[in-house]
Amino acid sequence: MARTQVWFYRRTRGRLGGKWRVAAGFRKPVPVLLLDHRGRKSGQLYTTPLLYMADGADTIVVASQGGLPRHPQWYLNLRSRPDTRIQIGGDRRTVRARTANPKERARLWPLLLDVYADFELYQSWAEREIPVVILQPHHEDGGR
Repeated sequence: MARTQVWFYRRTRGRLGGKWRVAAGFRKPVPVLLLDHRGRKSGQLYTTPLLYMADGADTIVVASQGGLPRHPQWYLNLRSRPDTRIQIGGDRRTVRARTANPKERARLWPLLLDVYADFELYQSWAEREIPVVILQPHHEDGGR
């Protein structure tokens, strides 16, 4: 299903597949981005649709995996290779991913729950703290 969503999202610049309208998103649709990430073992490029919110210049995503016991593969891949690209609508941008520290997570978590209330349900199911990931703008030509 994710592959189909990615296909429609890319071809329509987010017009199709750009809103999550399931569960808590039924009444309050949640924006979706496409996250590129490279397999930490395979080196293969993957694209995953994720719910997100903007926080100033940063983009915030949640490694919830629906409250499953393990972190999603995309999160593990980003920890190994944090420089990547996202697509929001027709806009593709280069970002650097990092996990929010406890203070940042404490500030962002209530904002994320306002965007998608089911994150709280997922956290109650998970025996792990669900990571909040900050995708910061990263210019490939600057400062490396």
